[in-house]
Amino acid sequence: MDSEHQTMETFLRWAAEIGVSDSTDPSRSHDSCLGNTLSVADFPLAGGRGLGAVRELRKGELVLKVPRNALLTTESMVAKDQNLRDSVNLHASLSSTQILSVCLLYEMSKGKSSFWYPYLVHLPRDYDLLATFGDFEKRALQVEDAVWAAEKAIAKSQSEWREAVTLMKELDLKPKFQSLHAWNWASATISSRTLHIPWDSAGCLCPVGDLFNYDAPGDDSNTSEGPETVNNAEEAGHVVETQSERLTDGGFDGDANAYCLYARRNYQLGEQVLLCYGTYTNLELLEHYGFTLDENSNDKVFIPLETSLYALASSWPKDSLYIHQDGKPSFALVSTLRLWLTPQSQRDKSVMRLVYAGSQISVKNEILVMKWVAEKCRSVLKDLPTSIQEDRVILQDIDKLQDPELRLEQREVEAFGSEVRAFLEANHLWDLINGEFCGKIKRIMSKWRLSVQWRLRYKRSLADCISYCNVKINNLSGT
Repeated sequence: MDSEHQTMETFLRWAAEIGVSDSTDPSRSHDSCLGNTLSVADFPLAGGRGLGAVRELRKGELVLKVPRNALLTTESMVAKDQNLRDSVNLHASLSSTQILSVCLLYEMSKGKSSFWYPYLVHLPRDYDLLATFGDFEKRALQVEDAVWAAEKAIAKSQSEWREAVTLMKELDLKPKFQSLHAWNWASATISSRTLHIPWDSAGCLCPVGDLFNYDAPGDDSNTSEGPETVNNAEEAGHVVETQSERLTDGGFDGDANAYCLYARRNYQLGEQVLLCYGTYTNLELLEHYGFTLDENSNDKVFIPLETSLYALASSWPKDSLYIHQDGKPSFALVSTLRLWLTPQSQRDKSVMRLVYAGSQISVKNEILVMKWVAEKCRSVLKDLPTSIQEDRVILQDIDKLQDPELRLEQREVEAFGSEVRAFLEANHLWDLINGEFCGKIKRIMSKWRLSVQWRLRYKRSLADCISYCNVKINNLSGT
């Protein structure tokens, strides 16, 4: 039995001892908290490690129950440590998330003496959230809005760390637990893994409950496992918490005094059981959870728009002016453009009624709208540093570099494009090709790959939008 499997068994036994269970039978053995409904399994095409069904499950069926005393919260940690409680009470100006981050680092610093040690040793040691991106990975996003989002996430994490340093020093944490690197780890753990609880806006870490992978809203049909509906098994997140969704995801049950998680659809034996975190664009998923989806019905692609167009769009939120991932312009974007491309003198009440009803004003106007959108998408694609095909080649090259079994020929190395060469030079890696990269380089490469994946999906949506507009133009023109 390998050490990882042995550690997992120890963790599941510990979880069972404190009441975590996938069974409603109180007489069940405490050898493991799983086995009646779920089991830990590997899903190589769908996020890696996750939880699979050990029998047929029905939608709405309880699949896991985690008692309140097992949840890792600020409340539960300060209750077990007078020193921590006294220090935290002196820093009311810190946000609930900052307090939880400090508490997590404090608990990690205890090592094996921590009550939650069997759980803490299973937490990832690195994350791929935007706040953890270096300069190279940030610039590799290419799109201005995405680069800005990364810069904002990085600055926010640094600012919150500086504000919390005094508390960490008062707790006499070792220097490595006071570092920005440690803070980024704690913040990313909380961002990507916490579940909603009603008494603390920072949420809770839920042992075993955070082994579930992600299922995007709308992807709850009874289909078998697929790579487009989940993320890394190491990155469980915020379960949808609206009352109408409760029985198909989960929430804290006050009567049971436990976090209860439910099957969001029917599952067959062996299928991966998934949870929904909520509705996110790919950039938001990357920012908060550290992954993207190639097929994400909630994704939004934003393009630069004229200031005068925004002035006309006052009836719709600014973030409603976008292109869907499949290339179709949003209702608000098309409606706004219909009005914007209508001469001022022709914007009478009848035109305004058509616009706000989402109706076509005229064939000529509709063709102008589609031509404008297509041209804008072409312009954006042209201005980006790399093309769709170049990004695909870069991803292939990254895969080659990440494969320790692959021996690259000199001609293959010489054929690397400028971005791959820049990465190798920036990290002094030319002499290490066909060797084993260190962990730090592997982590940077993983983030770089995510940047390329995100921008490639963005560009594909723009290309699909051009195709969509051309089809509409041809249909309207009768050609």
